[in-house]
Amino acid sequence: MILGLDVLIGLAVLSLGASVINGGLGYGYSSLSIPLALLVVVNRIINPVYVAVEACTNTVMLGFSGRSNIRATFKRVLPLIGALIPGVIVGSLLLSTASPAWVRFFVYASILPLILLQASGVRRPIDEERSAAIPFGAGAGVLYAVTTVSGPPIALFWNNQGLVKSEFKAAIAQIRIAESYVTCLSYYLLGLFTVGTLQLFSWIAPPVIVGIPLGIFTVRRVQVEIFRRICMSFDAWIVGYGFAVVLGTLFHLINVGYAIWAIVLGIDAVLLYRFFKSRTLRARFSIVGKLDPLRRDPAGQVDSSRDANG
Repeated sequence: MILGLDVLIGLAVLSLGASVINGGLGYGYSSLSIPLALLVVVNRIINPVYVAVEACTNTVMLGFSGRSNIRATFKRVLPLIGALIPGVIVGSLLLSTASPAWVRFFVYASILPLILLQASGVRRPIDEERSAAIPFGAGAGVLYAVTTVSGPPIALFWNNQGLVKSEFKAAIAQIRIAESYVTCLSYYLLGLFTVGTLQLFSWIAPPVIVGIPLGIFTVRRVQVEIFRRICMSFDAWIVGYGFAVVLGTLFHLINVGYAIWAIVLGIDAVLLYRFFKSRTLRARFSIVGKLDPLRRDPAGQVDSSRDANG
């Protein structure tokens, strides 16, 4: 397969933008790249390229995560990683037979409402995290091997468990290293790495060297809750776009798909407005509480605890 120079440059620019997001959020490289790259390159050729690039980027991200964060999350991610490995093997075998478009369709259709629910403030931490991680990890492994996209559901899982930013990124990096390296090995054994893979890799990989440090530097100035909310919005945007592309591919309903994507963007915009408005109100009442001897909560009730305690 021979690609034009304009396509190669476009893929390089796409790689740069996606790596900035990956550096900042700890995931998102494939989620952002694949829906656009598949418009010009078939998945059986582009998948091995992105998996190889992600094997490198995830290794770098783990290095930036810090040993203390890795130690704090390692035991929690281990059950998910253990279940992920057989899932990757099954997904690699499916890549040569099943239609990735159908896989993406069912995945996007199921996780999109979950992302919007969480963005609205609904969060139900799972008590039996270890037990839930096993089936979840197996499904994420199948999904990644077939589509190279597993960041949104994995991020949704750990956001739901309330990990702080540094631990969140460490957990994501450990999981993504396992799935990318195992998938690389599976693809190699199935003969999916070709000369075309090397050509694309030589264009797509170098921008990552600039993009990841830039993303890491940028996100250091973002507060934890804002960071988590940006993750949710990013998931909604990408999954909504992927759903639109899949509707066009499978059912030739690209206009309907983009209409649904626009609705998703509108819903997320409303939820973002509510999120930042609530933060502004909390900040105002916090300032008032420090200045006013009779502290009032947002409902207007007087908090007399300060007087009672002297």
